[in-house]
Amino acid sequence: MSLEPVHIRAIADLASRIDADFETPEESEVDDILPLLQELKHESKIILKALGRVFTGKVNIEQISSCKDPAQKTFACDSGSSNPRNFESGVTVDFCHCALACTPSDLDIHTKRTIVAVIYSPSWRCCVNTDENWNLFDNGNGRSRLVRINPGLLQTREKRMVHNVALYLAESEHMLWLKEIPAKNDFFIMDGPLYPKQLMYWMVVPSGEVQIRYDPHAKQILQNYIDIVDHFMKEQIPIIGFVKNPGDKQVVQTLRKQEIDMDIPWMEDAQLFKSILRPSEKESRNCITFTNWFMHPHQFYESILDTTTPLMDESLHHAFGVEDYALTFFVVFVPSMNVLFKIEAPYGLTKDDNMRSLITKKVLYDISINGLPMSLSKADSLGKIRKTERAQILKQFRKLGPDTTYNDLRWSDMNES
Repeated sequence: MSLEPVHIRAIADLASRIDADFETPEESEVDDILPLLQELKHESKIILKALGRVFTGKVNIEQISSCKDPAQKTFACDSGSSNPRNFESGVTVDFCHCALACTPSDLDIHTKRTIVAVIYSPSWRCCVNTDENWNLFDNGNGRSRLVRINPGLLQTREKRMVHNVALYLAESEHMLWLKEIPAKNDFFIMDGPLYPKQLMYWMVVPSGEVQIRYDPHAKQILQNYIDIVDHFMKEQIPIIGFVKNPGDKQVVQTLRKQEIDMDIPWMEDAQLFKSILRPSEKESRNCITFTNWFMHPHQFYESILDTTTPLMDESLHHAFGVEDYALTFFVVFVPSMNVLFKIEAPYGLTKDDNMRSLITKKVLYDISINGLPMSLSKADSLGKIRKTERAQILKQFRKLGPDTTYNDLRWSDMNES
């Protein structure tokens, strides 16, 4: 035991001083912020605007869970990773395995899998037989592919970029492969954001060390996500990105720049929305609270489609007007869990009042039943690569010695199984 009772008491004393001295925002102060979100600007640029009026809503968990499911079938896509691994030869590798889940369950859909392995080496002498086409396995129920990021494109963040390409390529290709399965009255959930934000950031930020914008697979990923959104907008089938751990800061940073006599103590948007949506101490916690829908206009979700953008040598193909690809969202707070979720969808769907209402009701219903949408939990279980399976994958590299660090030895036994 590293902490004796005397150490715990000393830590507890420091914690109690922090807790006692810190003042949380008054409820009236939080209420004053909400009207500012109707149209939030910075230097004439609109950062956030409401679709319709700004409001907060609340539903009772027992009441909404007893309602009929708004969707006939619910699909969810998720993937697991072997975790990017460095080898002593300078090679970085990651495997991502993607699955589609369905509620009610459909075993034929659950057996469909997409596996992508991505490799990066700074040396041109490293020869790897990559795949231009998909390799089929399991009687055609599975597809696998090995791709390589060209040498010289990554001077740093190679593990992160290898993981992003593997993750987003596996997920986008799997969704495109099975996109015809969801029908008119169905509902589709992507685990995480609607667009591949981390990859998109590094494709637009000027950097001599991370030049992933020149990788053809990264460009293909962007086209894949546009094709996915195009399909669902054409068919008018709801598709959302269910963000379980939103880390955005744009709203609070913009509020802090406003000429207003108001303290903005939050570091992240999720903290602000929690304060807005948290029920008072007198109210029941057996509820779900939520906001109206908002839009982030004129972000890089639309600019990637502009033929004048420096991001692309050639413009991405898209079936709708640029504004339809703008990111819209609403947030949901579950007091009993003290967690907040962000629900994203393209403006091409949510500009319709009925579609916004349908998506809102469906998300609230799913959360009331299971805490998370049941299909999303299934997809997570199907796609996950567990610790023992990661170890089996690592054993296949007989010639490449893992670049093990002390922390790998120290923490490996504490990883989830």
